[in-house]
Amino acid sequence: YNKNMNYYQLAINGSSQNLLTYESIKEINLWQFVEVKLRFKLKWAYIVKKVSKPSFKTQSIQNISLYFLNTQQSKLCVFISQYYVSTLGQSVKLFTPHKNSSTHIISPIETNIILSSEQQKGFEFILKNKNTLLFGDTGSGKTEIYMKIFELMLSQQKRSLLLLPEISLTPQMQIRLEKHFGGAVVFWHSKQSAKKKAQILEKIYSGEASIIAGARSALFLPIENLGFIAVDEEHDDSYKSNQNPRYNARDMAIYYASLLNIPIVLGSATPALTSYHKFAHFRLKGGYFNKQKTYIYDNAIDAITPKIEQAIKDNYLKNAQAILFLPTRANFKYLVCNDCNHTYECPYCSIGMSLHFNEKKMQCHYCGFALAIPNKCPQCQQNNLQSHRIGTAEVYNWFNKKESKFRVALFDRDSVKTETALKKLLKSFNNKEIDLLIGTQMLSKGHDYHHINLAIILGIDHQLSHADYRAREKGLALSIQIAGRSGRKENSTIIVQTKNKYFFEQYIEDYEQFIQDELPFRKDLYPPFRKLARIIFSHTNENIAQEEMNKSLFELQNFEHIDIIGYGASAIQKIANKYRYTILVRSESSRFLLNALHKVKSQFNQIDVDPIDFN
Repeated sequence: YNKNMNYYQLAINGSSQNLLTYESIKEINLWQFVEVKLRFKLKWAYIVKKVSKPSFKTQSIQNISLYFLNTQQSKLCVFISQYYVSTLGQSVKLFTPHKNSSTHIISPIETNIILSSEQQKGFEFILKNKNTLLFGDTGSGKTEIYMKIFELMLSQQKRSLLLLPEISLTPQMQIRLEKHFGGAVVFWHSKQSAKKKAQILEKIYSGEASIIAGARSALFLPIENLGFIAVDEEHDDSYKSNQNPRYNARDMAIYYASLLNIPIVLGSATPALTSYHKFAHFRLKGGYFNKQKTYIYDNAIDAITPKIEQAIKDNYLKNAQAILFLPTRANFKYLVCNDCNHTYECPYCSIGMSLHFNEKKMQCHYCGFALAIPNKCPQCQQNNLQSHRIGTAEVYNWFNKKESKFRVALFDRDSVKTETALKKLLKSFNNKEIDLLIGTQMLSKGHDYHHINLAIILGIDHQLSHADYRAREKGLALSIQIAGRSGRKENSTIIVQTKNKYFFEQYIEDYEQFIQDELPFRKDLYPPFRKLARIIFSHTNENIAQEEMNKSLFELQNFEHIDIIGYGASAIQKIANKYRYTILVRSESSRFLLNALHKVKSQFNQIDVDPIDFN
């Protein structure tokens, strides 16, 4: 026994295990990054807690690195672990640590960002409030206000963080920031190589980077002297992680700003109802160009109707550009037998497989499984198969064949897979080398298109019909975002194909009225007035998944202030060969909800606090 030996509990980086105890003859600071042996393999871990000598034999800590989580990072890490019911090991993996040898010297930069009188009012409003919602119409100049605050932070030797939805890391945003701030700007996202990320981190450690823009993972970078956070397009669902811990970067940015005692602004033309209800907001109305928009409603579903075809032709003859939105990529979403009504499903997921005619395959967009397109029905052996729910690739082919003079391009995840492809496509479109751009939700994500006179929205009724308390909010917000991409420099027409004309007529030009009308429906039922959580049980053996759900149902009945809204087989019951069962729970407060969730957490369930997906 060595009385000078120190014992520590460690969080193994990325592990779903609880804390493990190791020993070291050296005194080590809490939250230092160290290397240890686990089952004969070297693993990285963080020192979480110093403890007294345990009753069992412990292994030695192998190496002590120069890296560590600072006080605010460690507090955020613990909070994420507790709030999203994950292990500390899963939580620490999100973070990029600080480095002992960092210098963090911020260089002054000469800038001169001019604001309009309305933008100036918004700027002053933000400085008076810790949490602000900048509710600004598309093209109203939210980015200029962010940049004015970045300028102020630089003058105070402080840094700024700008969070963006993943696909919104657009060339336009990069150009605008670099025009004013030059090499002080760095962009961080998942598509970058390890080498590129190492270069960016060196700029952050040295202080050369004073404005850090990035996707949700940028929140966990080692940014010293952080003075301001902006979350652009704050309503966007891509801020929510679909892996443990299932955190929402927007919400965690708000918590992090409170830890640092710095201002944060959430910006959107279609803010989440929760944000509108919770935070002081500044309304920035009108676009920079203030052009007129005309809305036309087409009473059909998922079809290129004569009205739409003629509108696109007329627009082309005016030498103008158009965008066409569809929620579905590929050629068609479903293949159905007209004789026995059998839907061709993925063998590993209970979901229809999408048709990709160009690649001669059917593919599951959940697990990636693919196979050749069949000639006959596997159920009744007849060859009367029909495609349903038109997709982007089918519309692209339709226009290519029927209007061969049109220059048509696709803008979805199948055709734009890299940052280089994104830049190339946007450059071609803004250079007027494309007449019609056909895409999915990627079309709505903050891109600046200069010459669009026509925007067409198809398939929006599918969004409204989802079993989701936010279905109306999401459907309307998406439509407004797509409509907002048109009419930047000239008057524009927006065609909405829908059977719900009355709903869109009421609100598509008045989102604030929609918020005020929608909030009373959520009272005592849904966020922002109640907290929700979804518990998902999955197993390759369906009986085990169902038994685990039933066990948790029994346990949950012992907790006060917990409502079980519903339970049973998930909407998509099987994904990647695992059967899934769900319990949806509600409570009036996070404290009651988290207390119950931590008690029912098991190896067979995943817990999603503040869920946005109910499939």
